[in-house]
Parts: sequence; C-alpha cells; structure tokens
Amino acid sequence: MRRTARGLLGGDRGSVAAELAVALPAALLAFLLGVGALSAAATQVSLQDAAADAARLLGRGESAARAHSTVVASVSGAQVSSRASGDLVCATTALEMRIGRLVSIPLRATSCALAGGL
Repeated sequence: MRRTARGLLGGDRGSVAAELAVALPAALLAFLLGVGALSAAATQVSLQDAAADAARLLGRGESAARAHSTVVASVSGAQVSSRASGDLVCATTALEMRIGRLVSIPLRATSCALAGGL
C-alpha cells in the first residue's frame, strides 16, 4: 500500500473557505473605512467652499443669519461662527462627521474676506 502526503495530513479540503471567512470581514472593513474617508474629504471641501461663501457674504455686510443659511444649505448640520479682525471678516464652519457608529471625525474650515468689499 502506498500512502501519500495528502492522505497523512487529511488534505486541504475547505482551506480556501476558511481563509475567505477570515479575510472577507477584514477586506470589507478596509473598504468601508476607505469609502468613509473619501466621504469625509468631500465634506471637507464642501465646508471650505461654504466658509468662503459665508466670509464673502459677511464682508459685503450681509447678516449673520444669511451667512448661516448659506452654509447650512451647502452642508447640512454645519455650524458657523464669524469674527472681525481689522479689515478682515473671517467665517469658520465646523461639522462632526460620523463614519459608522464608532468613528467620529471633526471637520473644520476657515476663510476670510475683506470687510466692506463688493
């Protein structure tokens, strides 16, 4: 009788399924975190644009309520604050972005414009 190495070790039946069962959740988690990071980056760009719009509105003498409504229209849930410093009016937007239930990323953008500008 001839014994092979396959017969002694029990073969490798099911090893691919076991490896897939271990690797699939890790790959899925990495994919979801990557999508969340791209979403956070896109939201950061939107916050920066909204802060620039708010700073220009405030620099032209528009009300803080109008600047706030412009920011909220661009980025839902964003908070706006403003300050004047010399000839500049600066607007800061902030948002706490959640990725899933466990990851929270604070996003913030600031932009300034000349006061009294057109």
